[in-house]
Amino acid sequence: MSERLNSAKRWGGYLAMVLIFAAACVLLSNWQFARRAEALAEIARVEHNYDAPAVPLATVLPDRTTWAPDDKWKVVRVTGEYLAVDELLVRNRPLDGASGYEVLTPFRTTEGTVVFLDRGWIGQAGDGPSSYPAPPTGHVTVNARLKPAEPAVFGRTASGREFATIDLPEMAKRVDGDVYTSAYGIVVHTDGGVPAPLPRPTEDEGPHLSYAIQWILFALAGFAGLIWAIRRERKLLAEARELGLASETVLRRAVSRTTVGKRRDVDTEAEDAALDD
Repeated sequence: MSERLNSAKRWGGYLAMVLIFAAACVLLSNWQFARRAEALAEIARVEHNYDAPAVPLATVLPDRTTWAPDDKWKVVRVTGEYLAVDELLVRNRPLDGASGYEVLTPFRTTEGTVVFLDRGWIGQAGDGPSSYPAPPTGHVTVNARLKPAEPAVFGRTASGREFATIDLPEMAKRVDGDVYTSAYGIVVHTDGGVPAPLPRPTEDEGPHLSYAIQWILFALAGFAGLIWAIRRERKLLAEARELGLASETVLRRAVSRTTVGKRRDVDTEAEDAALDD
């Protein structure tokens, strides 16, 4: 009876490990489903906003400091003038496998507010940015696609006019006036040039669905493995009883060895277990 109780405890322990493993797999699967939902939402925003007609900036962003995720990629129209003297660069920005800079130029609108406009990408010349044209002068109208501000990265600070990220609250300190700190605009280019236009975002949801399903299969495989091990032990016990190899206690000890470790003949394991007694 005590041996059967020990066997029940042993399999109960295995079941607990399988349950913990399955719970971890479910959490990872749900995480992948959530990431897929985020990817699908981003694709929907691109499809809905990226090529939509331009609307006035104040219509989309009535408040300079607030941001709604569904406003991403909306095309806005601003009229005013570039503040070329306050132009900034964001370093370590990749494009087509090369590392370079994005050029952010503050733009003062006719309403008096200031919004940063990303004019595009430039390469590197030696240890610094390559040469590129200045923004247009005078009164101009520009269409731009909105993106949210990027967070600051700990340990990566601004150096002169070069920034590590598009940290708009920090950039706003370089410009006089009421600056939009929640979002900036990527200039809509009608043709190529320098700075080079930034590419359209990819509309690929990624492998999140397949990963989520894989984690579910891993959880099921854990239960399947436990069931297989239980059935295998029962089969070996039945075979050993038929052969009359040893007592119930010795048989369970022998079968436990063959179930958990590398399989050997049941009679050999039974003999070893009997000797251990």
